[in-house]
Amino acid sequence: MKKLVFLFLVSVACISCKEDNVQPELVKLSGPVFGTSFNIQYYSEEKINYMKQFDSLFAVVNQSLSTYIPNSDISKLNRNESNDVDAHFIKVFEASKIVYRKTEGVFDPTIGNVVNAWDFGAETNKFLTDSTTIDSLMRYVGLNRVGLVKGKIIKPKQFYLEFNAIAKGYGVDVIAEFLENKGVVNYLVEIGGELRVGGEKIDTKSPWKVGLDEPRFDGEQSVFLAIVLKDEAMATSGTYRKFKIDDNGNRYAHIINTKTGYPTRTNILSVSVIAPDCMMADAYATAFQAMGINRVKDFLTQHLELKAHLIYEEDKELKTLSLNNFPE
Repeated sequence: MKKLVFLFLVSVACISCKEDNVQPELVKLSGPVFGTSFNIQYYSEEKINYMKQFDSLFAVVNQSLSTYIPNSDISKLNRNESNDVDAHFIKVFEASKIVYRKTEGVFDPTIGNVVNAWDFGAETNKFLTDSTTIDSLMRYVGLNRVGLVKGKIIKPKQFYLEFNAIAKGYGVDVIAEFLENKGVVNYLVEIGGELRVGGEKIDTKSPWKVGLDEPRFDGEQSVFLAIVLKDEAMATSGTYRKFKIDDNGNRYAHIINTKTGYPTRTNILSVSVIAPDCMMADAYATAFQAMGINRVKDFLTQHLELKAHLIYEEDKELKTLSLNNFPE
């Protein structure tokens, strides 16, 4: 009897050893989403494929926040058909309020119809792009005039919200938090250049390394700088990615000045922001484009939780500026 017990204990011990030695495998998934593409990598001992769950989460976020979907919550809100919103909308709205206040209105999702007027939004050819139209639309800009009361958004009827400068980063966070809730600690989630990482690359025992694109107006992509991230998120906003050229050859960036209603005039070509989550990194990257270099410097002295890397043009040369110990 003692011999049988001993053999049983040995067997259990061997099984435990075998389980302890199981090496997680890298799962790689990619595809289209939010008008761009996603790349998700994570380590799983069972090599579980979460693609169906990711698709479901993408659909829910889109249904809540996309102005490109006519029957989404935000589209119905903008048409004043319904002011009911879900938890995703509320989370993004409250984060937008924080960034709006801290940037003194530089980041403002109520600029949506002005963005449409410049044909950078979901509803192109909706307005004439002239000074009279822009001045008229600017009367209905100001997130301080929009509120959340008992799960409903209260806004003036003329207001039009869009979260395009924060929603993509939020989508990254949704996927990252899903993986963490499943016990996945080593992952990289990237959507259209916005990303968040956890842990490390187990197979190589190295941190996640990501690249910053070189600002190029010809549409080509090349890595300007490779950096290491650890349990943090990064988003990049670039005026070289989305712009229009008028009949006189003037280039207009897609980032609208929320004080004037006109495209931001800046020598900043690219801003990358590292933050604890991608939603905030996304919002601040957009805001910093419009704030200008000196204001960004001053702002970051008061916000050490953010790191930034700016690529700008001076005397027809590319120059860089790293702030708050942005990795290089």
